[in-house]
Amino acid sequence: MKDTRITVDSRVMGGKPCVRGMRVTVSTIAGLLASGHSEAEVLDLYPYVDAEDVRTVVRWQAEHPDKGRRAAAGRSHGHG
Repeated sequence: MKDTRITVDSRVMGGKPCVRGMRVTVSTIAGLLASGHSEAEVLDLYPYVDAEDVRTVVRWQAEHPDKGRRAAAGRSHGHG
């Protein structure tokens, strides 16, 4: 069964996997979680994303290890 919470559209964020067609990429959410942000913190930062979106990103990353992580690993924002 395909999860419709993760979308890929060449017209949105350059075709990167996004949450429900919004301009929030899977790699953005995954990167925040990987850097130690809690689900609640992610939801505070992105109030239009819901808890099921965050859980779907985690599942999607587990099922597609080469897709979102490569983009997240390549980002360097200097957050400490």
